Amino acid sequence: MPNENKVQNPESPVAKTPQMNDRDFINDMLTTEKYFCNSLSVALHEMSNQALFQDIFSVSKENQEMQRELYNIMFEKGWYSLEKAQSTSLGQSYQQFSGYKNQFPSGTNIQ
Repeated sequence: MPNENKVQNPESPVAKTPQMNDRDFINDMLTTEKYFCNSLSVALHEMSNQALFQDIFSVSKENQEMQRELYNIMFEKGWYSLEKAQSTSLGQSYQQFSGYKNQFPSGTNIQ
């Protein structure tokens, strides 16, 4: 019986052997790209040299695009699933964050 709380495409079959398969390789690359995204983000927040910042910012953007491309491949092949958000938790989050807009400086146009 399929899990109604999951969002997932039908899973593409891969060989179940001790050797790494396509799913393993792509999952390893995705995990590495996620790590790089986080590390580059920290570096960008702490960088004082503007020229170096621009170079690393460009690398970071490429890294994020690669991470997204790998995620899309994994999701399309059914190797990556997501949990559906419950409507009650969505409503609670909306209420929680709606109250934050009062904390912004006046004159901002946030709806």
